[in-house]
Amino acid sequence: MGQTELRFRQVHLDFHTSEAIAGIGDRFDPEQFADTLAKARVDSITCFGRCHHGWIYYETEQFKERMHPHMTRNLLKEQIEACHARDIRVPIYLTVQWDQYSSERHPEWLAMDDSGKQMGTSPYEAGFYRRLAVNSGYYDFLKAHVADLFEQLPVDGLFFDIVQPLDDSSYFSRQQMLAKGMNPSLVADRQKFGLEAINTFKTDMSAFIRTLDNDCTIFYNAGHIGPRQRLVANAYSHFELESLPSGGWGYVHFPMAVRYARGLGLDCMGMTGKFHTSWGDFHSFKNPEALQFECFQMLAHGAKCSVGDQLPPHGEICQTTYNLIGSVYSEVEKKEPWCVGAVPLVDIALMTTEEFTGERIPTPAGGAVRLLQEAGHQFDIVDTTSDLSGYKVVILPDEVPVSSTFATKLNAYVADGGSVIASYKSGLNDAGDAFELDILGVDFKGDAPYCPDFLVPNDVLAEGVPQTEHVMYLKGLEVSARDGSEVLAETVVPYFNRTWEHFCSHRHTPSAGEVGYPGIVKNGSCVYFMHPVFSQYAKNSPRWVKQLVVNALALLLPEPVLRLDAPSTTLATVNAQPHENRWVVHLLHYIPERRGQEFDVIEDVIPIFEVGVSIHIHEEVKNVATAPNGEALSFEQANGRVSFILPKLEGHEMVVLDF
Repeated sequence: MGQTELRFRQVHLDFHTSEAIAGIGDRFDPEQFADTLAKARVDSITCFGRCHHGWIYYETEQFKERMHPHMTRNLLKEQIEACHARDIRVPIYLTVQWDQYSSERHPEWLAMDDSGKQMGTSPYEAGFYRRLAVNSGYYDFLKAHVADLFEQLPVDGLFFDIVQPLDDSSYFSRQQMLAKGMNPSLVADRQKFGLEAINTFKTDMSAFIRTLDNDCTIFYNAGHIGPRQRLVANAYSHFELESLPSGGWGYVHFPMAVRYARGLGLDCMGMTGKFHTSWGDFHSFKNPEALQFECFQMLAHGAKCSVGDQLPPHGEICQTTYNLIGSVYSEVEKKEPWCVGAVPLVDIALMTTEEFTGERIPTPAGGAVRLLQEAGHQFDIVDTTSDLSGYKVVILPDEVPVSSTFATKLNAYVADGGSVIASYKSGLNDAGDAFELDILGVDFKGDAPYCPDFLVPNDVLAEGVPQTEHVMYLKGLEVSARDGSEVLAETVVPYFNRTWEHFCSHRHTPSAGEVGYPGIVKNGSCVYFMHPVFSQYAKNSPRWVKQLVVNALALLLPEPVLRLDAPSTTLATVNAQPHENRWVVHLLHYIPERRGQEFDVIEDVIPIFEVGVSIHIHEEVKNVATAPNGEALSFEQANGRVSFILPKLEGHEMVVLDF
């Protein structure tokens, strides 16, 4: 599918509205609706064609029984017409796997778990979360519904929601698996079939839509973009990265998802919400400082912005909500010229373990994202099929198995001048009993005999780390260093492991001062950590663990794109704008805090001062200035680097390097 250039300031307007509520849309004023959006600087808004309750919000003869029984007007049509009059795009939302109307009236379309129960909400439980299978007769309805939509309305785009692979044991799925020679009683076969079925749905539906319209945008939402989407990226026109930090995603999810998604060749849009918690949180408001950070972070990562809202049943748009959104989007609008066509400048490829585990936020990769961001490093997230040639360092965090094919790829990458950092089980073969990746310079012996044990770094890794024992809480692997490898840190063992037979103090046994086995090993341009350092950082963030990884990176990456002299709470990215012949450095300083028990919040913007920045660049820089206000900054260019100091960073600042 061709490249789509998204607009920068979108709203995703939910409208999941019960049939038990009357007067749907009776207070909707199309002029007030569109004027409010325009005043809030919104240039695209996703409005509802059909919701999770299963109700349709436009007039249709073909599916009249599915129109909301209390809808007082042709709501969606009026929304579109009013927005189009102000040059606001209106992609249309259609639910897929959650549809209460269809679930109740067509139980033969429902997916079934391996115990024979319908997936999701029980009949006597609040919620519309029963799963419909798109490889059932439901698909025929979906196609007819889409065709009807194009007949009734102008369609700028389609947003299909809840489109995920299912581990389905329904009769029709079992029959289709058998026809493919698969065994429905095996979980692996059901999961493989579920992925094939959902990908077939996306491919077929997109092809069908293109018979109706060549230009509308198409997106299938599963709450995350990751390696699964690579397989069927040609069914999408773009990616929208649903990531509400307070709604179950957290503040690690978006940078993880966008750093992967932006490498798939399609324009990306981040999606947060105006809600204090998550979707359907009526009459709640996100702290303005949090919404600033979430939107400005999208820009910093080269993505466009989307903010989720929900229209009340009566259809009157909330002015307070759009005062909030407008306060941020007016700033986004000013920043856009320095974000158009942005290309991230990165040194490091971080290999995601999602490819192997299916986890949305795998612990090793999540820990690595936090660690690298805090250290100011510039990186993408990749999988084993990604092109590695443009990266200086590849990181394999903790649990990346290496097949012979992937080993060949990594060997060639290193032979061409690349470097690798691997930790714990990364580099082992699929069986987990030997290192497939010989370039690490270590041999596998087994699980480490002690836990915790202690690392003592040598002077090569001494920066910021005293040369004494440092506890490593998680069990590692015992390895031996091959001839020619250099041990950068030895492991010192405790007197004994803590058991009921012998224990010491409250937590773990102290060091006995005896060297046990290699802890960190360097072989040429590769460094191996025997501990799961990235999972450890995700769990409880020992500073010495971060510093050891940073020091190892300094050995392999002596000239990173960016060096930052600022608190570790600072987020920094570097983007190129080739058509403008300039680079843009994004600096953000917002601090999420766990003030309640459930999620992090951002309430205060705390300025920092005298932020030192050094950029590795060979082109001659003409001037350095902040954007959009154009304040010139003094700078020095020498030895392949440009250095400058930003006097004050309050929230988000862009610094432009013009060539």
